[in-house]
Amino acid sequence: MLTEQIKHRIIKAVVDNRSLFSGSDAKYANSLGINPAIYNRLKKNETERIMAEHKWITLARRFEIRFGNEPEWITAKTPVFTYIEKQLQFCKKEGASGIYCDKADVGKTHAAKEFARSNRNVVYVDCSQVKSKQKLVRLIAREFGVDHTGKYSEVYADLVYYLKVIDTPLIILDEAGDVDYSAFLELKAMWNAAEGNCGWYMIGADGLEAKWNRAMGNKKVGYAELFRRYGSRYQRIVPEGKDERREFLDNQAAMIIKANAAKINSEDLHKLIVKCNATKDKAMTGASLTRVKIEIKKMKQAS
Repeated sequence: MLTEQIKHRIIKAVVDNRSLFSGSDAKYANSLGINPAIYNRLKKNETERIMAEHKWITLARRFEIRFGNEPEWITAKTPVFTYIEKQLQFCKKEGASGIYCDKADVGKTHAAKEFARSNRNVVYVDCSQVKSKQKLVRLIAREFGVDHTGKYSEVYADLVYYLKVIDTPLIILDEAGDVDYSAFLELKAMWNAAEGNCGWYMIGADGLEAKWNRAMGNKKVGYAELFRRYGSRYQRIVPEGKDERREFLDNQAAMIIKANAAKINSEDLHKLIVKCNATKDKAMTGASLTRVKIEIKKMKQAS
């Protein structure tokens, strides 16, 4: 059972996030999957008999509220983070589109989520969880506070209209290579419909680039057209050369470790980076950021 302390942390996250949403309170409540009357009670800091436990948990998951005493994770402005942040800022401001394809486990997803959490009218989508056309479009509609439960054609039409009238919306499509073909074609249609007013940014690892190139090589309908709409090139920042890549990733790991374990000495820092290089993925030369996070958590729990 959730404690009052955790519920108040959830309420704070809900209320703080309201400033990043352009629509009405009712639309904001809809984007959270709650009734507007419940949202009004949350604004008053009420917790008693307001909603079922699973609704609280859903909100906690959405805002990544920690239930235990786990220390706050501090974001380091790594080269990957800064590069993606600048790309997203440009796409949002100019209604532009881009594709970022780079090595796995270099901080792409964290950078995208942080941008969505701190900027107005930005929706982050994990495409691996919404692969079909209907699930993808309904999720985007819900995140913008548009009715997502009605007839699909009306949900789509309302969403497109909303994307054309709100101020500088941006949709981030992480794991974009996971969407099925019908969803992919729908993304092309949505891009056309909201051209110039909505920014789009696809994120993926090497597999997204390989899939897209294969589809264009086979002249599969839609891929070449959308590739042009997304800038006709794959953005990346991690060096291709083995030695350069290792230096780049190790430096990123050092920045993250220093931000989250400030008292670590240089010798222990080096040992930890070496440890985080111990991976079975031979293509991934350099420290694994997933491993870095695990090792930092172990250090903090032991201290």
